[in-house]
Amino acid sequence: MKVQISETTLVVPATPPFADDHVLPLSHIDNDPNLRVSFRYLRAYVGTNPSTPSLDPFHVISSALTAALVHYYPLAGSLRTRQDRRLELVCSKGQGGVPLVRAKVGCTLDSVSYLDDPDTHFVEQLVPAPGPDEWLARPCMLQLTTFDCGGFTLGTAIHHSLADGLGATQFFNVMAEFARGATSASVAPVWDRDSLLGPRDPPRVEAPIREFLSLDSGFSAYEQPIGPVVRECFQVRDECLDRYKSQLLDRSGLNFTTFEALGAFIWRAKVRASNIPGDEIVKYAYSLNIRKLVKPPLPAGYWGNGCAPMYAKQSAKDLVEKPIWETAELIKKSKRNATDEYVRSFIDFQGLHYGGGITAGKEVSGFTDWRHLGHSTVDFGWGGPVTVLPLSRHLLGGLEPCYFLPYSSASVGNKNGFKISMTLRETAMPAFKKEMEKFCSGDFGL
Repeated sequence: MKVQISETTLVVPATPPFADDHVLPLSHIDNDPNLRVSFRYLRAYVGTNPSTPSLDPFHVISSALTAALVHYYPLAGSLRTRQDRRLELVCSKGQGGVPLVRAKVGCTLDSVSYLDDPDTHFVEQLVPAPGPDEWLARPCMLQLTTFDCGGFTLGTAIHHSLADGLGATQFFNVMAEFARGATSASVAPVWDRDSLLGPRDPPRVEAPIREFLSLDSGFSAYEQPIGPVVRECFQVRDECLDRYKSQLLDRSGLNFTTFEALGAFIWRAKVRASNIPGDEIVKYAYSLNIRKLVKPPLPAGYWGNGCAPMYAKQSAKDLVEKPIWETAELIKKSKRNATDEYVRSFIDFQGLHYGGGITAGKEVSGFTDWRHLGHSTVDFGWGGPVTVLPLSRHLLGGLEPCYFLPYSSASVGNKNGFKISMTLRETAMPAFKKEMEKFCSGDFGL
């Protein structure tokens, strides 16, 4: 299926949001080298019956976008690199804007299962794919693609240095409020990034940051030569997961969350399938929401990156050979670092060593749970999205992300449990599939 692009409109704020050109600083968390990527994802909306008169989604969303940009005008700015290699945001009168692509495709959302487990080549056409130069000049790009059924997708490519998932959702919720007829934003955006999440004076690193991060100016996390990667979706049934967690409890005496228990199994399966050398140190990476953790808490309208990376690590040999509950416990224990001091130490480490090539090293496995992040709250007047799907392959310094995702609310089946979207080097995927088949059959390899 070929997606046909008809036009690209540069959407600007409805009224000038500022009088003078200026530069906005980013926080040290925004400037984390692992966030120098364009994060790409989409929302799918059922829309209305095309045989009945209805509002044009492109008109509704473009009008809402121009209204929301008055409040969130930094999204219409451009990023540039300072002499110290950090990014900053340039806001210039008459030069900014958010590209909004208009496209259509000759099929229904039902015919592609509401994008619950879509063809990779097809779904990639539904989201802008800016290159490194373009994502600095236009850090936010959108694409609205209409389907024959009247439904549509809204594809987003937003530079991760500007916002994380929660921050971007805050913007889209304001945009959706305008689409539904609001005349003002319910949440006033807060910038103040360098003051709220800036380094201490003097900076100090007292939390165990150096245990997981090192300096290597010649290493680039997202340019590692692992070969071609592929993405697959796997079903996780509730009864299977419950049985697995119950057996972990019996073996260890510990209760584990789904993220800890299933994450441990997937991490082991990935490393085993990829034939990682036993003496290689492998890392399990995830993001921790710090908005209420830091002291004082971040204000409600803060929409910059409000998460810090967390890690668990061990040798590939230990991961593959030790009881799986020990790996789940390792992930659980990593959460003990979730303190204000950890966040401040991470920020200070970034401040002290930014030019030295901060890295978590090779074989980082990024995990994130999208089941409860509020992505499905964005309602432009047709109800919330029936599917929210991330496409980005660069996450937390790794090239093979794992997303925990809810099933599409519009799909007829698949209401039992949830799905994981796994990106993996192509050579390892067949063996990984066998590991997941074992899991689904109750063979947990405890």
